[in-house]
Amino acid sequence: MTLHDRITDILATAVENGECAGINVLVRRYGEEVLYTQAGMADIDSHRPVQRDSIFRLYSQSKPVTAAAVMLLVERGLIDLMDGVDKYLPGFRHAKVVDGKGNVTKAYRAPWIMELLGMTAGLSYPGEDPAGQYAARVFEDAHAQIRAGGGIPTVEFMNRLGEQPLAFQPGTHWRYSTCADVLGAVIEVVSGKRFGSFLKEELFEPLDMVDTAFWVPEEKWERFVTCYKRTPEGLTPWLDMNLACGEYSRDPAFESGGAGLTSTLEDYSHFADMMLGGGVYNGKRILSPASVKFLTTPQLDEHVRRDMWDSLNGYSYGKLSRVCVEPERVAGLAMKGEYGWDGWLGTYFCNFPEQGMTLLSMQNTTDCGTAAAVRKVRNAVLAALSEGTI
Repeated sequence: MTLHDRITDILATAVENGECAGINVLVRRYGEEVLYTQAGMADIDSHRPVQRDSIFRLYSQSKPVTAAAVMLLVERGLIDLMDGVDKYLPGFRHAKVVDGKGNVTKAYRAPWIMELLGMTAGLSYPGEDPAGQYAARVFEDAHAQIRAGGGIPTVEFMNRLGEQPLAFQPGTHWRYSTCADVLGAVIEVVSGKRFGSFLKEELFEPLDMVDTAFWVPEEKWERFVTCYKRTPEGLTPWLDMNLACGEYSRDPAFESGGAGLTSTLEDYSHFADMMLGGGVYNGKRILSPASVKFLTTPQLDEHVRRDMWDSLNGYSYGKLSRVCVEPERVAGLAMKGEYGWDGWLGTYFCNFPEQGMTLLSMQNTTDCGTAAAVRKVRNAVLAALSEGTI
């Protein structure tokens, strides 16, 4: 059986088992395509199949793009990574911390930009603990405004989040959170442009990422996949909102650097190629080699790394990506130095710099992250790599 057949079977089985409606995979090595395959539907009711140019919601796979955008401003001397975020967003000027019992005290300082890149800033996504409840109130208001046809602009939204208590003193722990969204607002303030406009001019246009944006225009809507939720009765279309993302038919007021982008396999492969190329894409210099090295190097102290999820055993974190530091601890085949991230709806990105390889997969199924099918694909691809067959 060829690798293509093996990967296709993995994807087809995931579809048959109701793990997802449709899924595709792209593998590139040394700038050349090694494998593309797909299975299932972009929309079940209309029998519209997933295609190579299908547009997916990236959710957290937006984060590595945001980190690269931050480094463009660092290279130009416009941001110091030890800057407190309150320098750009006044909502953070009187930073507070809330403990597990709801007691609020003064933070010793606002989070640094560097801590935002490492998820050690103390910020929270909406959740059940006191810090998460404070964040949830801001997101609930944003959802109400979006449903009413409006929304909270990016900088205003993040200033309001900055007024909520942190979960811990900056730099002392790791917590997956709104850090990338705050960085998007910082980029907007520093550049003087809307975050989406900055990304388009500085990354998407130079990288030929023609289908990547914070919304999907009408002429591309037929390529936009339907999102599904797993239920006991099977896959059901999911039409709700998460993290103030969900209205993709119009340009949103809030451009989420942590969850808002839509894209295709092809588009995201251009970003991956640029990173593997040391910052160069098709002969164009996008980032410096030093910035690419910085973006792909972990930053967590060992005691902070212990806060990471069990599913990330063998990895550290930094610059809005996981980075493999102990492949022997990963639950599957892995390579030291590999880096990337995934999304809540099942999109997945991984670069293997020493092997010159990119692995991308996309689906849109709620509560997914790195899906079992993607782990199986990883194992099959890395096994073939070790055999010298790719």
